[in-house]
Amino acid sequence: MGDTELKPTVCPYCGVGCGFYVSVKDNRAVALEYMTDHPVCEGRLCAKGNAALEILNHPDRLKHPMKKVNGHWEQVSWDEALDAVAGKLQSISKAQSPDAIGFLASAKCTNEENYLFQKLARLFGTNNVDHCARLCHSPTVVGLARAFGSGAMTNPLSDLALSDSIFIIGSNLADNHTPALHWILAAKDRGARIVVADPRLTTTGWMADEFLQLRPGSDIALLNAMAQVIITEGLADKDFINKRTNGFADLAASVMNYAPDRVAEQTGLRAGQIIKAARTYAKAKAASIVYCMGITQHTVGSDNVAACANLALLTGNIGRPGAGVMPLRGQNNVQGACDMGALPGVLPGYAAVIETETRTQIADAWEAANLPAEQGLTVVEMMKAARDDRIKAMWIMGEDPVNSDPNAREVKEGLSNLDFLVVQDIFLTDTAQMADLVLPAAVWAEKCGTFTNTERRVQWCDQITQPPDAARADLWIINEVGNRMDLQLDGGDAQKVLSEINTVVPAYAGINPQKATTRGGVHWPCLAEDHPGTPILHTESFATANGRGQFLPVGFKPPVEEISDDYPLLLTTGRLALHYNSGSMTRRTASIMERVSSPRVEIHPDDAAQFDIENGAPTRVITIRGEITAEAYLTSTMEPGVVFLPFHFPGVNELTIDALDSEAKIPEFKVSACRVEKGGAE
Repeated sequence: MGDTELKPTVCPYCGVGCGFYVSVKDNRAVALEYMTDHPVCEGRLCAKGNAALEILNHPDRLKHPMKKVNGHWEQVSWDEALDAVAGKLQSISKAQSPDAIGFLASAKCTNEENYLFQKLARLFGTNNVDHCARLCHSPTVVGLARAFGSGAMTNPLSDLALSDSIFIIGSNLADNHTPALHWILAAKDRGARIVVADPRLTTTGWMADEFLQLRPGSDIALLNAMAQVIITEGLADKDFINKRTNGFADLAASVMNYAPDRVAEQTGLRAGQIIKAARTYAKAKAASIVYCMGITQHTVGSDNVAACANLALLTGNIGRPGAGVMPLRGQNNVQGACDMGALPGVLPGYAAVIETETRTQIADAWEAANLPAEQGLTVVEMMKAARDDRIKAMWIMGEDPVNSDPNAREVKEGLSNLDFLVVQDIFLTDTAQMADLVLPAAVWAEKCGTFTNTERRVQWCDQITQPPDAARADLWIINEVGNRMDLQLDGGDAQKVLSEINTVVPAYAGINPQKATTRGGVHWPCLAEDHPGTPILHTESFATANGRGQFLPVGFKPPVEEISDDYPLLLTTGRLALHYNSGSMTRRTASIMERVSSPRVEIHPDDAAQFDIENGAPTRVITIRGEITAEAYLTSTMEPGVVFLPFHFPGVNELTIDALDSEAKIPEFKVSACRVEKGGAE
């Protein structure tokens, strides 16, 4: 028997990017140990992180390529599978065009894999490449880029401990980004004031000094009212505004109609609550804003983000320790997948596909004659295009749109209508079950490469175990398909691909495996080999063309879908502490499923009494798009008129609306009109 080795790695779940050690013996991960010196988590892990090893040797892991024959799966060789992918995509492209094919990248894959995947799509001739950032933080990319010039978290998570006031809106980080909570608790121990705004009284809300239980979809009204208070009470940082911003007069004029007493009805809050929250934030020496999908998952998600940025610019709470805007990203590499250009409108490093100069520079770096110049389709648009016969084939890497996309019945219709669907994943997900061909991928611990967490910290992971049987790293699969397409990706080695990223993505120019060590990593931008990285952005100037922050006036718009006699309640969705995203990993984790194995619908007791629903009873939740049966959980943490479902379980996203933000193209997951009825579906 071999000796046990202790190897460092990064948690495969959320964007916090916690580090831990894995004890490996005879190529098997046998135990997990805490990394107490890791700068993000300091040895802490959430329940999901503690259970991360359970998926490594799971019996449901995909181990061989498989193709569907007469409705049944048959094992095939890698050569047959790879030839089929290349051949099918090329034949469809020749018969239609490259734009008849859609590519979905993955926030669970490394930077190198995402970079190579989008490179393949572009060299193939289409910008139809997207990933799940579209469904969580695409408004962050849009909104913060417009305001600050960079669509990323401005400060490291540890800076929260230095804040004197922390305004948390649309985030239940105590449950969903648990290891980050200790920095907020450290600030609270120092005397910092915590303000939380959320439609639910969550675990995070319980720790707040001030809790604002606002109506779903009313965030802009609240944020504009806070801005109005800050301006009218003389709490704005005039020196910062004059020296470092543009557009203040326009913002001031736009928020004058948002006096707290006028927006009370829109938000469901009392005017005094809004005034107190504005003062708490504005009077602090250093204040931070923390937000998550409660802000972004709306048709006005980009405007919500802009309104958060306006508060930071008004008070000068940007570019300093303890003062910043901190979007908590969802998956472990959603920030990195965006940085790598796995989006239909931008190339690596956020170079717009429509800008000739930057597009040409990247084409030259890739030794390509040209690259497609028209913006591609987003993931939701791809599904609609598939239903309309405009998309004929899709290659999906590490995504499960059947469970993660809105209006999921129509997603299934679109996927069913494809001529060819290939899914590359670690499990036979609901999406993979619809595929013509399935490719078995390696998980994070079975390959090497970099991951970028929510605070722009790039961390290199070495391979610590071997993938099961014939499963292969995504990078190998992408490169092999590219070779068969004669695309010359030259990307079979993660370190070699990272070297190419250094030349194409300026913010990553100085990042190498040594600097990005798993025990801490380095924050981008890291502009050269001798550059130390940049933990805090915008310290002297913003990343905008003129170096100044831009105020962005935005107005309140109600949600697309409002209540009616047939659908008198508002449904909002979100995460649970013990589950993660579509549940493809956590619903296969025994220690988690023992505790939470099915969804519960949270309902206020008054609503339950009105609709004759008892606690614990099966209850139908119905929207115009579909229905699901869940156990009722009666709780006063919900406001009357609002119900909550976790989105980790099959069927939940059959209920949600696919109306999109006009800029970021994110769906409005957070507000759908519904009704509830006792009893399960017949």
